[in-house]
Amino acid sequence: MTSSARIDEAGTTVERAPDARSYWRIALAVAAPLPWAAMGLINILQPFAGDEDFGSTVAKVRDNLELVVATTWMALPFFAFLIPSVLAVVAATRRRAPRLAAWGGTLTVVGFGLGLGGVGGGGTPLAVVTVIHGFDVGSMARLDAAFQAAPYVLAAGLFWVIALIVGQALLGLALWRSRVVSVIFPIALLLGGPTHPFVPGNHVAVGIGLLVAAVGYAGASIALSRTSDDDFDLPPLPRRRS
Repeated sequence: MTSSARIDEAGTTVERAPDARSYWRIALAVAAPLPWAAMGLINILQPFAGDEDFGSTVAKVRDNLELVVATTWMALPFFAFLIPSVLAVVAATRRRAPRLAAWGGTLTVVGFGLGLGGVGGGGTPLAVVTVIHGFDVGSMARLDAAFQAAPYVLAAGLFWVIALIVGQALLGLALWRSRVVSVIFPIALLLGGPTHPFVPGNHVAVGIGLLVAAVGYAGASIALSRTSDDDFDLPPLPRRRS
């Protein structure tokens, strides 16, 4: 990124600001498929389903502790890049499908944000802590149940489901309507994103669905990689010095 200066008619020094559009465009392109691929692999590798009861989850964690602990590290890119992945689809489609991108992006970002705020204390991390520290399974199961029944957790879960189903469906339609990539990618997003919550008890099938969603989000990566900086965003405003 370079900058230069010139003198305008009023005698003011005008300095061109560094242009970071390429950074944001490529960063979003890279981020788009990462969380979905990470969570897909987690679901495939972990030996239990997300909707199993706590005692069963703890037993399977105990039998596969090293594997489960390793997969918990894969949750970091999921949490880090989940919102950017949505913004990548919005950035790739907002000019050609503005209303779908706006509604899909809003529902998904808000729903994911609220959902992440409400799901952090239970599930697999609590089961791993129970095994590592030898806590009483019955007591920890009651703690997990109490956490899941908390009103704010239930509300966060509702918004999370709305984001997964409605928000991602709108994003898939935006990717389809915008025609910025092959139709294969929006179909993958529509098939893998909104539908995987309806696969009960089969963590491998859920994981495969998430990997399919990752392919859909990769469509935004391809679209952004093909987009010029001028089409991606306006250039930075110049700096004025008297």
